[in-house]
Amino acid sequence: MSEYIQRVERLQERLVQQRLDGCMITQNIDLYYFTGSMQTGYLFVPSEGEAVFFVRRSVVRAQDESALQVEPLGSFRTFGERLASMFAAPFGQAASRRLKLAAEFDVLPVQQLQRLQTVLPDVDWVDGSMIVRELRMIKSSSEIKLIRESARIIDLAFEQAIAALKPGMTELELISGIELFIRRHGHIGVMRMRGYNQEVITGMVGAGEAAAMPTYFDGPAGGQGLSAAVPQSVSRRPIQANEPILIDIGCCIDGYVIDQTRTAVIGTLPDDLVRAYDTSEQILRSVEAMLKPGQICERLYMHSLQLAFDAGLSDHFMGYGDDQVKFLGHGIGLEIDELPVLAKGFSYPLQPGMVIAIEPKFTFPQRGVVGIEDSYAITDSGFERLTVSREGLIVV
Repeated sequence: MSEYIQRVERLQERLVQQRLDGCMITQNIDLYYFTGSMQTGYLFVPSEGEAVFFVRRSVVRAQDESALQVEPLGSFRTFGERLASMFAAPFGQAASRRLKLAAEFDVLPVQQLQRLQTVLPDVDWVDGSMIVRELRMIKSSSEIKLIRESARIIDLAFEQAIAALKPGMTELELISGIELFIRRHGHIGVMRMRGYNQEVITGMVGAGEAAAMPTYFDGPAGGQGLSAAVPQSVSRRPIQANEPILIDIGCCIDGYVIDQTRTAVIGTLPDDLVRAYDTSEQILRSVEAMLKPGQICERLYMHSLQLAFDAGLSDHFMGYGDDQVKFLGHGIGLEIDELPVLAKGFSYPLQPGMVIAIEPKFTFPQRGVVGIEDSYAITDSGFERLTVSREGLIVV
């Protein structure tokens, strides 16, 4: 419970630094991060004083789970009055000026913001998304422990999948075996994302040209999907011999995800695809050597671009054509698209406690995708590789 309280205290420190009077947390994942409960409601964190979790449903469960004070939300019409009454004292001179409150604009629906503006008419709302995301960017030892457990389970599932892999098996059959295994071992059944209109299932498993099919998903490999209603990841396409099989999978234990990719083949790959795969490992090893506190995230991405260029593979790096993505890796934790991002314009220095997935991949239209992805925790002296699955091109 003390960890949740410390998270709120760190949020309050940031609010004071930015001269904000408080922050309203509304998104499920952020509610869980700060309270330990994912019940529907509003967490109000004043810059000074005690935070209160106003819960609509279920109050009983929130009271059992939350590390913070829980109050029934009650009528939304009186919500603003209760806030003004409860937090007038900590705000000092608040009555003589407009309050300035932060909210997670990146995930807060406009309709919800307008409701808050209605019940709190004397408040100026500002975007607090980066405050929350930057706090979540640094993981505690207990968070990293859960990511390690996710990595252990997905490795067992991966080995079982490789043992079952055979020509004629469909992509759907392959991922179904993975999903059954990890579900039985505690996978919560979802891999959460923060990005608007972004979804991920268990990952992206695809073979041959199906893996290289572009889609809306913000990643280097989309997948054909089962239909236009699910235009990503696996299809019913049979897996053939001598084509690349991309196995980009994750697992989520107690809310925390691992993200990893391996490349397999039944038989042999053409020489140019083998070379591209070898280059992905070389990029990963080279970037690994740079993983230490103080290193700038943008530099890792720019370094990978140079290595892909030197190998003559720039056109295929992290996608192809207009569908190339402009990053090398991303933070993971409660969501699979956390900060920091290894991309141009991200000047964050690496810090102990950051957890990042690094995924150099090469896409070849009509042929497939090859690459590798490992997840890492940044430590005081460098990094800990959290991914435990064997590396190398997996030949069946």
